[in-house]
Amino acid sequence: MKTLTVVSYNIHRARGLDGRVDIERITHVLSETGADVVGLQEVFASQAASVARDLGMEVAMGPTRSWSFAHYGNAVLSRLAVREHHRFDLTRPGREPRGGLRVDLDAGRVLLHLFNVHFGLRFRERREQVELLLTRQITDRRLEGPRVLIGDFNEWLPGPVARSLRREFGVRRRRLRRTHPAPFPLFPLDQIFWDAGLEAEQLRVHRSRLARIASDHLPIVARLRLTTHD
Repeated sequence: MKTLTVVSYNIHRARGLDGRVDIERITHVLSETGADVVGLQEVFASQAASVARDLGMEVAMGPTRSWSFAHYGNAVLSRLAVREHHRFDLTRPGREPRGGLRVDLDAGRVLLHLFNVHFGLRFRERREQVELLLTRQITDRRLEGPRVLIGDFNEWLPGPVARSLRREFGVRRRRLRRTHPAPFPLFPLDQIFWDAGLEAEQLRVHRSRLARIASDHLPIVARLRLTTHD
């Protein structure tokens, strides 16, 4: 039995609520969580590499925007070995670029498939994005092993995104954890879903003093038990 601490965190480009960009604060917050696997949203590649280096993790980047001087989007950091990673596009016509990242992690005798996504701000946009995610990515029959889906879904109140993902992952009842805005969280924008083969020891929002200022989101944290067969 392997227990993993999985974290999803929108770091807002490491710009804190005091207006200061400080990637070291993000690193300290993640260190507080004891994370084994992290999905970051709104992160530059150089920032993801810095956090990964300081935490002793591997990093995979899934850009949604690229310039000559930087790549920006989603990243996964992991203490487990990264076997493969695949970026996919979720952008809808006329809207801000959005995307996701699938990372296949070595969890012993199985591969753990982690999906990290960042959805759009409009209702119709999110509804189309969850359909794309379900039909083209997380239901891929070629994937063997358990799946974990994390990210910023930008769904302010329970709606079609949450309903669709709960059906896919077999979630019956679970109290939503509120992650935004960080000082006084009111909205469950960030979520973690996992296959029924994984057992959750804990699902919580990390509310430390530092986390309340390091970004406009709080990290959501799940401790998951993965059964591996010898």
